[in-house]
This record gives sequence, structure tokens and C-alpha cells, in this order.
Amino acid sequence: MEIKKKKLSKWIDPELIANHFALKFGDHGLSWLDSDGKNNGQWSILGVKPKEIICSRDINNLNIENNPFFKLKKINKGFWIGWLNYEAGAYIEPKNPWNDNEISTLWIASYDPIIKFNLVSNEIILEGTNSAELVEYENIIFNIDAKKEKSSIRNNLKFNFSKIDLKKISNQFQKNILKVKHLISIGDIFQANLTTQCEVEALEPYSSLSIYSKIRSKLQAPFGGIIINNSNGTNEAVLSTSPERFLKIDKEGYVESRPIKGTRSRHQDLNQDALNAIDLITNEKDRAENIMIVDLLRNDLSKVCEIGSIGVPEILKLESYVKVHHLTSVIRGKLKNDKTWVDLLTACWPGGSITGAPKLRSCQRLYEIEKYGRGPYCGSFLKIDWNGEFDSNILIRSFVINNKTINISAGCGIVSDSDPHDETEELKWKLLPLIDSLK
Repeated sequence: MEIKKKKLSKWIDPELIANHFALKFGDHGLSWLDSDGKNNGQWSILGVKPKEIICSRDINNLNIENNPFFKLKKINKGFWIGWLNYEAGAYIEPKNPWNDNEISTLWIASYDPIIKFNLVSNEIILEGTNSAELVEYENIIFNIDAKKEKSSIRNNLKFNFSKIDLKKISNQFQKNILKVKHLISIGDIFQANLTTQCEVEALEPYSSLSIYSKIRSKLQAPFGGIIINNSNGTNEAVLSTSPERFLKIDKEGYVESRPIKGTRSRHQDLNQDALNAIDLITNEKDRAENIMIVDLLRNDLSKVCEIGSIGVPEILKLESYVKVHHLTSVIRGKLKNDKTWVDLLTACWPGGSITGAPKLRSCQRLYEIEKYGRGPYCGSFLKIDWNGEFDSNILIRSFVINNKTINISAGCGIVSDSDPHDETEELKWKLLPLIDSLK
């Protein structure tokens, strides 16, 4: 497969180009990975008009043809972007109970050409196999009137927030924390990532892209982006403002995971903000929780990585974002020669940072306590490059659109010494900025 590249002489913001292509060709299958996870977010990637789409849903149908991991093993070389639901775990551990979800378990599409944006050098690069299509894309972008395009993006969006009762959410979350702490006290589990959901309804018909434009103006993140499945009566989309990498494999076969455990709110007062950060990096509970997940991921990686290759080059590192501080660690290993990115994904699914320890038992108990399907939340965006490089995030800051309904979720890691009041306050730090981004 020969990949042709075209560097354009004109710079236009990715949001404007995404909006223009959506208006011209429709938004079905549009995938926009808003950043690549680097500190400054060097690359943004846009795919439109997918060449091929692979979809799987209904976890009650566990035959091999419906298995998302089986389908991923069958995809051809190319440039692929998609999402995988948390409940895909049903195909790995079918004896564990899993809540079904209306959103596609797997949705992934191939794109040719793709549009890459170097956000550091302000360069646009087109990549693909068909010279004529590269020229077509170039001409479309060259003729975009940036000022006119910017004025066409709607930001006066209106939503119904009446179904969100923070007091009710907080009270139920505290009750659920006590349930988890009881399970920990009797030795059933050691840690669990407890989550909650709330629902917002759009008062007018909007495009998913316009909703993402509104959100990203307040909540840009290293693994932000949007993927839209809008066809055959289906109107679903996943919007990410996540800062967390799940799994990455480079072209040499080296694997990286960057779990996040430990959160504090940012503060406008610089002194208080610094104190919040210091409290996070010195807190024994947060440090222990992070290290527990590091050990869990080391174990998952060991199933598919070379013996002796797994290391932890960064441990308990402070990372600060617009609304929160996080503790992040880095685990690396070398993939075995006979293993693929799908094998890695299967070995580690679902991610340890959003399940608990032991993983399978935690998933079972979370199923009993949460009583709803997480769907793409706590799942991943997936990207496979032309050369086979793989990258994925953990969808911990995300919005899931299903027709007029927008589901917003947040969660906290619960351990033996977790304080229900403090954990509920942390939940609010995470949940409120997501809700407010729609206002």
C-alpha cells in the first residue's frame, strides 16, 4: 500500500474544516481525533466519508460473528478510527454478568484520505492512496472561507437539565460507596471504580458536531474527539474530553499505558491551587490506589509482552488540566513477536483504571451496584495508522449521544479508607464541568 502525502500551503483551524466537510458530505462516519495525547497536542486527525464500516452491537448475542475482537482481527490494512464499549468485556469473560447498552459495542471505520493537522507548526497534511481524492480534498480546503465557516457554527444550543438532581445523585453515590467499602472490608475486592450517569436532553435538533464544538471550547483535552454514527435511523455519537491514554503500540512493537488515579480540583487562587496539587501528590490513599492499578496493568501487559520487558519509567506524576489535577503513571513493555494490537487489547480489556482489583470480581460487583450499561463510557477510542501503529484512550470524560439524549458520566476509585463525603465531592469536580460545558 503506497501512501501519498500532500502538504497544503494554507492553514485553517480543524474545527472549521470538520464543520465544512460535515455540511458538504454529511456527518455520518465523521471521526475527529482532536489531539494525540502529547503535552501540547501536536496532531489532530480528521476522517470523513468512510470507505468501510464495521459495527457490532447486542452483547446478548455472543457468537463469533458478533464478537468485536474477532471483527477487529479481520480488518484490512488502512487508517481506522472507532470506539469500543466497556461491555465488550462480555466477549472476553462471558461468565461474568454485563449490563447491555443501546449504543454500538464496536463501531470502527477506515478512511482514505485522512486529514492531519500539525497543531504546533500549523500545517495541514493530506494522506491517502488515491491521488485524485487527495486533489479533491485539497481543492475543497483551499476554497473554504474561514470567516464564513466560523459564523455557520452554532453555539446558542439549548438543553433541558431538569433530569439532573445533584442531591439525589450524591446521596445514591454515597450509598454505593458504602456498599463497595463493605465488599472491601470482607476481602471480596480491594478496589473498584464506581461510576454514575446523568441525562441531558436537547431542546432542538442539533448536529453532534455542533455540540462537540461547544464542549471543546471549554474542555479541550489530550485525547479529545468525536465519532459519529448517523445512518439507517441510528443517531449516536461519542464525544471525548478524556486526558487518559489506555494502550499504545509504536512501529517497533513497544507498548505504553498511562493510567490516571487520583484527582483534585483546580482553583483560581494560585496558592490554593498549588496546595490542592501538593495534597494530591502526598496523599497516601491516592498514591496507593494509583500503584494498585499500575500493578494490575503490569499483570495484564505480561500476558502479551516479552518476559522482563515491562517497566514503570514514570510513577505518580502530577498532570494538571483546565479543571483538575491528576496523578498519572506510565507502564511500558515490548509486545511479543507473535502478538498483535488486538491481542493486547483483548488481554487488557476492560481497562484496569476504570474497573478495579481483582478486575473480574470488581466488574461483577460494579454490575450489581450500578445497574446500567456504561456503553462507550469507560471504553475507548481506537486508532490504527497506515503502518499498523495503534493508540487508544480511556473514555473517562465523555458524552454519549443517542438521538436527543446526552448521557454524561463520572466516577471515582474507591478503596478501604475512602471517605464517602470526599469521594462524592470528587465526583462533583468531575461531573459539574461536563454539565456546565453544555450551558
